[in-house]
Amino acid sequence: MMMMEGNPLSRDLAIDLGTANTLVYERGRGIVLNEPSVIALNERTGDVLAVGSEAWQMIGRTPAYIIAVRPLRKGAITDFDTTQRMIRLILQRVGVGRFGKTRIVVCVPSVITPVERRAVTEAARRAGASDVRLIDQPMAAAIGSGLPIHEPIGNMIIDVGGGTAETAMVSLGGIVSLKAIRVGSFDFDAALQNYSRRVHGVAIGERTAEEIKVQIGSAWPGEDEFDAEVKGRDLTTGLPRTFILTPDQVRHAIAEPLQTIVDSVIECLSQAPPELSQDLLIGGVHLVGGGGLLKGLARRIENDARVPVRIVKTPMEAVVLGAGKALENFDSLEASFFTYGSRY
Repeated sequence: MMMMEGNPLSRDLAIDLGTANTLVYERGRGIVLNEPSVIALNERTGDVLAVGSEAWQMIGRTPAYIIAVRPLRKGAITDFDTTQRMIRLILQRVGVGRFGKTRIVVCVPSVITPVERRAVTEAARRAGASDVRLIDQPMAAAIGSGLPIHEPIGNMIIDVGGGTAETAMVSLGGIVSLKAIRVGSFDFDAALQNYSRRVHGVAIGERTAEEIKVQIGSAWPGEDEFDAEVKGRDLTTGLPRTFILTPDQVRHAIAEPLQTIVDSVIECLSQAPPELSQDLLIGGVHLVGGGGLLKGLARRIENDARVPVRIVKTPMEAVVLGAGKALENFDSLEASFFTYGSRY
């Protein structure tokens, strides 16, 4: 992790508080932290044992009284206290104390409710932030991708994260049409786990399913495909067992959540004004997010939506980089891309 210098009493930070990963950007320094959104707790004592990558390694490998959890699911806070503790630990890791002046922009899914937005703001405030602004992830992604969002042309961004998929048409600094769903790359993992149990009679863990998705998962047939050897627990005997998964089987397993995401892109396109939609035939649609790295996803969307689809240069970092640029407008609460603000 990058070590930081400077005055620890005054910081401007942007946080992409994702279901899968949390990234922190410091004004003037760039991205200073990129860790999985996982925290490990001892249920007997309530102590935090690990956070980030170290906690992620514990998923599915801990005694019953130690739990490694993701406090955000489907882009929303499922455990307020745990999320607050995780944010506090993240801020401590980047050198922020509870008594300094820390202004924070937090990226949130556009699909979450006003109550959930207040929960995010309150969690950041209790973790040590003196001033908090929220920015919707599609807008941050568009800014971070370098799209000309303030011009009167259609800019479409697709952000496929761990728990949500959001498609937005942006023009003149605002969102013209939006389709956000609580389906993301974790649903691919869950679909692979269900397929393994149903078809092969073998239970596999969350981490194993993710590894299969990364190794041989795809949304469109490609060249140089290969099978994967998968290890799990036989549901009948309870003993360890190995079986083979093919890329075709993986595509079949994830077909339902994949189609849901593609349909949401098409719906957003259908809601956009014709004048802006035609701009996409030239400028194309831009794909960001960890889920956007699924092999062949851009090709699949391009085939079904009939518009060019391009993966941006930094798909994983685009959202937090956009929020970092938004820090320059922090003092303007009326800025169109801020959706909620709170000063204490």
